[in-house]
Amino acid sequence: MADDKTVRMVTNLDRPAIEGKLADVRKQAQAGNLSELASMFAGVEGMPKAQIETRVKNALKWLADKPQHQRIVVDLELVELNLKNLK
Repeated sequence: MADDKTVRMVTNLDRPAIEGKLADVRKQAQAGNLSELASMFAGVEGMPKAQIETRVKNALKWLADKPQHQRIVVDLELVELNLKNLK
């Protein structure tokens, strides 16, 4: 089972951790020349929960047919699981 990879999905991220994860997504997108995706997360720090939720869902839809960016998808799914923690 050397090829079996498991991603640990943490469900207790707070706002700073969620915003940090989205900043990482933005950086990954910029590094991958995905400017449209990167722009979705520009200025996300301090953004209302509903706007962050919309952007995460839109980004996941945008990435649906781009399997080469699975790492970004995993990060966004982790954020999506933690949206309930945004205050």
